[in-house]
Amino acid sequence: MARIGGRNRWIAVPAGLLCAAVVASLVWLALPMVPVAVAWVGDTLRAATAPQPEATPERTPAQTAAEGGAVDCRTLYSDDLWNELTWREGSLLNQSMAAPATQATAFADAAAPEVLVTCTWRFDSGGVVTTLSKVDADAATIAEAALAGDGFICRTSDDATVCDRTRGAVREEHTLRDGLWLVSVETDWHPEDYGPRLDRAVWG
Repeated sequence: MARIGGRNRWIAVPAGLLCAAVVASLVWLALPMVPVAVAWVGDTLRAATAPQPEATPERTPAQTAAEGGAVDCRTLYSDDLWNELTWREGSLLNQSMAAPATQATAFADAAAPEVLVTCTWRFDSGGVVTTLSKVDADAATIAEAALAGDGFICRTSDDATVCDRTRGAVREEHTLRDGLWLVSVETDWHPEDYGPRLDRAVWG
């Protein structure tokens, strides 16, 4: 066999042996990972073919309250409304079991609410106080007459009674539905569509 010009057998043979030794070392080092790689491939294939469980639907604060669960301020608000309130300049939240801050005291006394949570927000300019309470089923039937007589504008649908009133810098919004009473008192600052957005977060 003709030799390739420029090749030196004394260099080529040791270099070839060295390369073979390096490859053999790498194979030997990789052997412990073979079972791991096989298991990973198997897990990947099984996960890809296994039936995926359906996501558990998120429960609304109204559903949680109906089942006797605890409701806090964070669960009361949708993410976008929560972010709008927390990023407001000077935002400070106090969670308590305080009675509703409504000026409609006659209706509040008649409704005899069982407060679930009161969220009191303070800002550099104004504040918002929201309370969610349990009330008797007949509270909704007297709400429209009682609040309308106190200057509120009320609207009743098949499942809810919604009343609101603005006097000067103070706006009150009331929603009674499914044995729950949601009341908000906004002073100086009125978040856009605060009442309807809160209603959707509470009842869905």
